[in-house]
Amino acid sequence: MKFKMLLIPALFSVSVFAGEQNATAPTTAKQEGIEYIKMLGGALKSQLQTHMEADPSGMSALGFCTAKATEITKEINKKLPNHATVRRASLKSRNEKNAPDAIDMQVIQTYEKEIADKTFIPTDDIKIIEDGDTTRIYKPLITEAACLKCHGKDLSNEIKKSLAINYPKDQAVDFTEGSLRGIIVSEIKKH
Repeated sequence: MKFKMLLIPALFSVSVFAGEQNATAPTTAKQEGIEYIKMLGGALKSQLQTHMEADPSGMSALGFCTAKATEITKEINKKLPNHATVRRASLKSRNEKNAPDAIDMQVIQTYEKEIADKTFIPTDDIKIIEDGDTTRIYKPLITEAACLKCHGKDLSNEIKKSLAINYPKDQAVDFTEGSLRGIIVSEIKKH
């Protein structure tokens, strides 16, 4: 009986200690990647929402994206450990720096097929790809109504003019609500 009474507190201590460790450090590449995706996605989305609320025309949000989105991505990556990165990509890019590589294209096409086939499940939308010594974690960017101000079919003349000046090779238009705008991908190298 004494053995059982000593064992229970010891097991409880181990489980509490393990829980505390997990709370401070991700235990898998997937968890780590999702954390970094949330950092980038959250930073960009909160800024875009602020700009859209201040200026419903979309011009302020477009100005923010033009001036700050790439900079914010770089800032987030500076905060990450050396074995990790996070970025955005799309088949229809606005900024050429967000062009997808071959693996990104396959994942994007898979998401697009799932959406078209109505098998896409937003709560189960993370895809994991093992690529050599790197694990890629993907989250889709689904077009919301507010996105259509700058990415939809019926853009204002102001938006069109700004896009022509700032993104002469822009392809990121003609989206509809619920369509796939692109992806956020975090790459975690084995360390």
